[in-house]
Amino acid sequence: MHCLPRIRILSAAAALAFGSLVACSDNDNHGDVPKTASVRMIAINDFHGNLDVTGTLNVPDPNDATKTIKESVGGAAYLSTLITQLKQDHPLNVVVGAGDQVGASPLVSALFHDEPTIEALSAMGLEYTSVGNHEFDKGKTELKRLQNGGCRSGGVVGSDTCLDGGAFTGASFKYLAANVIDDATGKPLFDGYAIKTFEVGGSRIRIGFIGLVLKETPTIVTPDGVAGLTFKDEADTANALATELKQQGVNAIVVLIHQGIFTTVPFNDKSCAGASGDLLPVLDRLSSDIDVVVSGHTHWAYICKGQGTRNGKPLYASAGSYGRYATAYDLTIDTASGDITAVSADNKLVVNDAQDNPAASAYPTLAADAAIKTLVERYKTAAAPLTNKIVGRIGADLTRTQNGAGESTLGDVIADAQLAATQGDTQKAVAAFMNPGGIRADFQAAQISGGEAAGEITYGEAFTVQPFYNSLVTMTLSGAQIYTLLAQQWVGQTSPRFLQVSDGFAYAWDASQPDDKKIVDGSVTIGGLAIDKSKTYRVTVNSFLAGGGDNFKVLADGTERVGGDLDIDALVAWLGTHQPLAPPALNRIQRSN
Repeated sequence: MHCLPRIRILSAAAALAFGSLVACSDNDNHGDVPKTASVRMIAINDFHGNLDVTGTLNVPDPNDATKTIKESVGGAAYLSTLITQLKQDHPLNVVVGAGDQVGASPLVSALFHDEPTIEALSAMGLEYTSVGNHEFDKGKTELKRLQNGGCRSGGVVGSDTCLDGGAFTGASFKYLAANVIDDATGKPLFDGYAIKTFEVGGSRIRIGFIGLVLKETPTIVTPDGVAGLTFKDEADTANALATELKQQGVNAIVVLIHQGIFTTVPFNDKSCAGASGDLLPVLDRLSSDIDVVVSGHTHWAYICKGQGTRNGKPLYASAGSYGRYATAYDLTIDTASGDITAVSADNKLVVNDAQDNPAASAYPTLAADAAIKTLVERYKTAAAPLTNKIVGRIGADLTRTQNGAGESTLGDVIADAQLAATQGDTQKAVAAFMNPGGIRADFQAAQISGGEAAGEITYGEAFTVQPFYNSLVTMTLSGAQIYTLLAQQWVGQTSPRFLQVSDGFAYAWDASQPDDKKIVDGSVTIGGLAIDKSKTYRVTVNSFLAGGGDNFKVLADGTERVGGDLDIDALVAWLGTHQPLAPPALNRIQRSN
């Protein structure tokens, strides 16, 4: 018999290859087996290519629970250090994710087709992650390239990917996509699950990881991104694979799912007060064989347990977003049965050293991982000429924050920019609509991120606001279809999605009416004149909305389509010709009751 070190970690394939080997105990050479083993699982979600420092986060003041303080957080180099720290004293460990690791990324990653993020996550030890909806922003072929490697031409500033003529080898971690079926093959786009094997004493422990994404992905991703794919029910898929894993003798089962909840607690919630969201009905239907769920999508940080008849199962948590947290799960596993007998979790804040730390004892400052910092700086240097280019100036903050009617200053500005870009003789647009989910950040007048003066906006900041490279599409809708479009802000939505509208377009809605009757008849105007439901109008939206994205299905029926500039180019042009740009008055959408 061959004797291994006391603890050995094997992949599923390696476990089969070394099936005849056992491990030695610290006490003797006869393979004494402890009754339980502790596995540290470290999880991230919704990283979205945020390689650099992501700003500040309001956190509870450790000296006064009624107050908050600002901590400087995020950055791949600091996240990597935290992951290393969380592995210390836990030789049995695994690093996992719950989707949206790329997509809607800042320019330092997006400019290079998210290769920098894949390289960074691989270097910091990510092993398995579910896909998220944003992994499909550029379609299945591009997602497979990120997994498998290979260069892609078409850099925004004239450079191809594979920076400096190097190679892109793809992710060292595995994407899992159990409920995403490739219509061409009838099989999952990626493996539905993975198994990691650990050896403790003479015992072999196996953990199965099932990867899922929200089944509604086709409604929130551009149609081209999900072409040729079918998205199956999350709970049905997970339960079937849990049964399959159990049949293989894998009794410790973790689900990695890109779906989540909201709570009423703003920071790292463990009370789970007021929990709501589309993950909850999925959890209610999960097999009792599933003990732990790593979740995401909502960008909310929480740690919760199943309620009612679920008897505390599963434990489910999320690490917020943008690499500002990592979740440390401690799994206690019975070495005889392989079952998870206990689980706890804690969200750890990724505090960087970019600013002074006001509460270092409560929120320790992390040092940057030198290798990851070098990787990020290499791409920042390559992107700097475009990132730091000044494209406009604002006189006050422009934010995504909506008023009671659903209107925001930044939403108005973006809609205005898109209308201006499509009013010419070719498109002849008279109104533009912008989906709020496509506005990813705010413009802050005091923000200084690239050495610019207060109020100046860089291309990098503009790209962070609109990072999708959607093209503008102008189409013809009837007045009746415009009424339908506005009603679809409620109809078919889990919560209202208020389209942001261009100057000259206005309407009123009545909160007391049913969803399909909320738009006040006769209130929809263009240029101050009520629209005629029997006449037609030229309107502009981005390519995501044009395909019926966000459940605005009537837009897919628009006719006489004409393509236009990229949305980011329209915004940059508007910023350049309106300096300083003041916040528009929020008077385009009116609410009654």
